[in-house]
Amino acid sequence: MASAPVAVYADVVDLDPAPGVRLLEESGFEVRVLDSADPDAIVSGAHDAAALLIGYAPVTASMLDRLGSLQIVATQSVGIDSVDLDACRRLGIAVSNVPGAATEEVASHALAMSLALVRGLPFLDRAVADGVWDGTREQLLRLSEITVGVIGLGRIGARYARMIGPLVGRVVGYEPYGTAPDGVEQVELDELLDVSDLVSLHLPSTPDTQGLLDAGRLSRLRRGAMLVNASRGDLIDTAALLRALDDGVLSGAALDVLPHEPPARDDPLVRHPRTLVTPHAAYLSPASARDYVLHQAQSVLAHFAGTGTNLADPG
Repeated sequence: MASAPVAVYADVVDLDPAPGVRLLEESGFEVRVLDSADPDAIVSGAHDAAALLIGYAPVTASMLDRLGSLQIVATQSVGIDSVDLDACRRLGIAVSNVPGAATEEVASHALAMSLALVRGLPFLDRAVADGVWDGTREQLLRLSEITVGVIGLGRIGARYARMIGPLVGRVVGYEPYGTAPDGVEQVELDELLDVSDLVSLHLPSTPDTQGLLDAGRLSRLRRGAMLVNASRGDLIDTAALLRALDDGVLSGAALDVLPHEPPARDDPLVRHPRTLVTPHAAYLSPASARDYVLHQAQSVLAHFAGTGTNLADPG
């Protein structure tokens, strides 16, 4: 009698894997939950695994070479940048992601951050806590008169654009991989930066997008512009962002993601008086927590049923 295929959860980040575990076990898998991102612990605990389910744990070529039974790596998020795709292609290992489980949550979070910046909420709150009762200390804008630039118009960027569109005067968008949805004027990146009062980032982390907003691009922004990032921390040059905040090029930045997470206690972006920072929480809700876990497990089942999509397949 053939033994059951093994599915292993590596790091479990913020979510309860129980619904996914139950689904996989009901489908005939033996399931282990390691709750670790340590490479050696993953290799040891998944030595006979056919499926590896990860949160944010890096999956390197060295690890993959030691996992001889592995057929699929299933990420818990849209991003697959923590997985060595070249090694997966070489070894014939499939890669899957969870593309739509938190589209509404992330778009809503970016919208909330945008409105908070436009009306100066985090900065006025801090001032009141410090004993300053003066609303004129912030430049509070009228929503219907601002231009919002959306960089990246995939599922989340397009949803954000649809949410904020009725509230503001104009929405422009830059989409390197496709076309803009209705209601969004598609422009080149430099033009978007030139005309926007607020810019919201919605791109994956790739070699082409890492450091996309560097000193040169940030300098194109209107003085006093605002920046929202609920996608990936490495899209922005951190040193350039700090200079833009210090110099007043940016009047504020709202960040749900940072280049290094969790940040050090003295991280200058976290401690800067003109930032609003949340702990990579944009995707969270009871509904998305359920959907992330179930969709991740379903992607494993789809692979073994021959109906899955392999993101490591160059074709």
